[in-house]
Amino acid sequence: MCGRFDFIRGDATGLDIPAHPEALLAAGPDWLTSALHAFGTLTKGNRVIALHAEPCPGGSTGKKLFLRLETLHAEPTLEGRLFAKFSRDFDDERRDWQRTEMAGEAKLVALSRQAAFPIRVPRGIFADYHDATGTGLVITECVSYGEHGIEPHRRKCLDWQTMADPLPYYRATTSALARLAGAHKSGALGSEVEALFPFDPATGSADPFRYSPAELAEQLQQGRDFAADCPHLMPPEICDPAFLSRLESDVALVLEHEAALRQYLTSNPAMIALNHWNSHIDNAWFWREDGTVQCGLIDWGRVGQLTFGAALWGGLSAAHLDVWDRHIVGLLDHFLGEYHAHGGPLVPLPELKRHLAVHMAVMGTARMFSAPEIIRFRMPGIASASSPQDPMFLPIEADPARNYLSCYTALLKHWQREDFGARIRELVG
Repeated sequence: MCGRFDFIRGDATGLDIPAHPEALLAAGPDWLTSALHAFGTLTKGNRVIALHAEPCPGGSTGKKLFLRLETLHAEPTLEGRLFAKFSRDFDDERRDWQRTEMAGEAKLVALSRQAAFPIRVPRGIFADYHDATGTGLVITECVSYGEHGIEPHRRKCLDWQTMADPLPYYRATTSALARLAGAHKSGALGSEVEALFPFDPATGSADPFRYSPAELAEQLQQGRDFAADCPHLMPPEICDPAFLSRLESDVALVLEHEAALRQYLTSNPAMIALNHWNSHIDNAWFWREDGTVQCGLIDWGRVGQLTFGAALWGGLSAAHLDVWDRHIVGLLDHFLGEYHAHGGPLVPLPELKRHLAVHMAVMGTARMFSAPEIIRFRMPGIASASSPQDPMFLPIEADPARNYLSCYTALLKHWQREDFGARIRELVG
């Protein structure tokens, strides 16, 4: 279906669901009453009598709204501000292209209402999706950052500015990933999980390669140039010409053995489970219980069964370099302990370490070596920055350059320390 339209029949509820904010507002309280009854979040006999909305800017996918509902009778689960996310943005082709990310999210919202669901997510109010057109709507509670004991929202790749100690926050997000994976493997989420979220190696592991060998060679040269021009923005060991030469050899090895590496990453069912694809701390909220940091996870686009390498790199890639330098092994061990405690099989720590390294090698080759070009494009004056903590990296408009720099640095530091090339040669002989 092409072009803008107002409603489409949802696959789960059979209701005609609004495709954009104006359609939802036009449908108003009557539609919301029917939708919430169908989803089981509005008491029978009660109804929505008024709807108040305000735009929610930002995000990388469809249009969004903040909502407040008035009901005929008090309905505690609907009090306060709600968050409505549409998969579509008919006014922005780039954002609309990502509409299929909601396919799994709508199913996750429904699944998360189970009593056995092991982690905190925003309470689901309504969710439905039309697979053929990629059109969907998710309505959840809105996380009240900075209120009721919830800490302020954390921007990613700014741990050095917003946290005295980042480690407890990454232990919390890692725990959440492990508990969800364990609940899936134990059967606590029901047998329908496999049917709702079938594992697809193309989307559940490292991304496909988008660049030719010649293009990759050009990107690696741009990395050399960036290291020469901005050595004060990255640790010396990853600006070392000897390491950069080894990196080029390792990337050639990844390309040569791509099929074998991808088969390795997806061959162990014990390290594939339902999980969050991008659990960076900006996709979480945090609070403390008895002094311990706890978290919930938001923004479940592209949720599905993932390899552990994909889930862990997706959550830790934006972590402060101190976390990678001093605590990564402890976090992996913590993940495995939580995974087993919540029903997952035993996985040896050395095997998870190797899996993560191979995933990062393949994913890095697929996506990350374009980072120097992107960083320079997003921040043309970056060479004048005094360090990665220069104030020029703080404004919102600096987010892309800062984020790419941080994740690229984390990738190369772990590549250098763990000797990805040696690990690949161990696998392929």
